[in-house]
Amino acid sequence: MEEKFNLKRGVIFDLDGTMWDSSEAVTAAYNRSLERVGLDIRLSRSDVMAVMGKTMTEIAHIYFDAIDPNRAEDIMLDCIEEENEYLKTHCGEVYDGLEDTLRELGRRGYFLACVSNCQSGYIEAFYAATGLGKYFKDKECWGGTGLEKAGNIRLVVERNGLESAVYVGDTLGDYNATMAAGQKFIHAAYGFGSVPEGTPAISSIKELPEALELLEDR
Repeated sequence: MEEKFNLKRGVIFDLDGTMWDSSEAVTAAYNRSLERVGLDIRLSRSDVMAVMGKTMTEIAHIYFDAIDPNRAEDIMLDCIEEENEYLKTHCGEVYDGLEDTLRELGRRGYFLACVSNCQSGYIEAFYAATGLGKYFKDKECWGGTGLEKAGNIRLVVERNGLESAVYVGDTLGDYNATMAAGQKFIHAAYGFGSVPEGTPAISSIKELPEALELLEDR
């Protein structure tokens, strides 16, 4: 018998470092863009990993102020346009067990959403590359609203009538945004960052359903 869908409990996912690692593909896309516009600078995978979770405006000035602060955001815009198209056909490394976990959470009645500090089109590229968009009922990003992560978490919770939500993310920025939004947090400890000691954590995405049960019992 099909379980009744429960809109009151939500699980909101970060993307990079939580559901996939796209750093290699993103690096290739950025460097294709930089070559096309005639810039000599090239980025490494470690350069890309170092800024995961930041907004595109922040990343633009980290990467390109040394070239020209007035052009940094325009250069970044070209990079992210290339990135969105490239990722649709060059999938990042999806963490093992993700689809099974999403399917199980849906079966248990959780409302699933994705909130990222990315540009518009990036979550859609993830969906296109992986085929996992069918599991998510909502999504939001910095590029869509101009809000940073705390604001977008609140927005998703409010517009979907969620009584409670757990944000699953991998960095201190994710943790701080979740606390500011007044929601619970589970650390994807296999990802790119660290959070305060004692925070509920998983070492694999496969552990998430049981971690959610434990968190609800607290």
